[in-house]
Amino acid sequence: MAFPRQSIKPIWDVSWDHMVRRRLPSLKSLQAFEAFARVGSMVRAADELCVTHGAVSRQIKALERQLGAKLLTGPRHGLTFTPAGQELAACLATAFDQIAAGLPGAEAGEELVVSSPGTFAMKWLIPRLAGFIEANPGIQVRIIEDGGAVEFGRGGVQAAIRLHRGAVPPGMTTTPFLTHSFGPVLSPGLFDRAGRAAAQALLLPRLHSETFAESWARWAADAGVDLPRPSAERSFEHNSYMLEAAAAGLGIAVTAWAFAQSDIEAGRLIAPWGFLPLATRFTCLRPSLVSHPAADRLARWLVTEGRRAKPPPGPLIPST
Repeated sequence: MAFPRQSIKPIWDVSWDHMVRRRLPSLKSLQAFEAFARVGSMVRAADELCVTHGAVSRQIKALERQLGAKLLTGPRHGLTFTPAGQELAACLATAFDQIAAGLPGAEAGEELVVSSPGTFAMKWLIPRLAGFIEANPGIQVRIIEDGGAVEFGRGGVQAAIRLHRGAVPPGMTTTPFLTHSFGPVLSPGLFDRAGRAAAQALLLPRLHSETFAESWARWAADAGVDLPRPSAERSFEHNSYMLEAAAAGLGIAVTAWAFAQSDIEAGRLIAPWGFLPLATRFTCLRPSLVSHPAADRLARWLVTEGRRAKPPPGPLIPST
């Protein structure tokens, strides 16, 4: 099914006698289909439009009847575009973007909403973000803290940063941009008090983050280290809290190089065992059904920043 593009004269150049009413489908149906195409879910499209997901489905079926073409195919929880649906989705994305750009206040710039785990945003993304903003002055970046399952459209999210490996999630485009590695860190003063010795350092109070509860067990297995019983165990809700506790000398923590790099370079933390690689990568995810140019720009910028990122340091002491 083709959607031909025509040259359109401005309305003031057309006489009233020659004006022809546009034969358009229901705008509500077009809006429902565009929302589904953009967020990839009937439920999330319904949330955005403040209607039920059944209403979105009915609007799309009505649109198919009006156009005389099938737009979606497959089971209810695995819908994909037909060629006609894909073409219409692309046309609507462009048309709705043009409408948004022409609205009063559009000169304030396009907003790009990015979902990211809080510690990664705080320690890695935000310190580098000025470079992206300078290169893209028309884009207003808003970061939402979230490390769970990605839901495009909810809260306006157009791009998400997550740790990811393996198959591409359905309906998403993935761009890995940064390697992932982890290891124990502690304050230089606490390391000195432990005699800068591996055996003594591992007896120090052990810090945990609820977001990576298995960090110590995972590191010990990968490093081939038998962990002794620590003098104390301390748990924190977020990685950022745990890192501040480690820098304050409250104990030793296992964390990612991306999270600890700035504090290590500032001399607040030290990584005696260095960092071990992990198979996951920090990855930029976007919806694949509809292109978001600003999100694609962010993905390309993240790849460039990832290439510039310093590798983690090697160990200072033996790991046994």
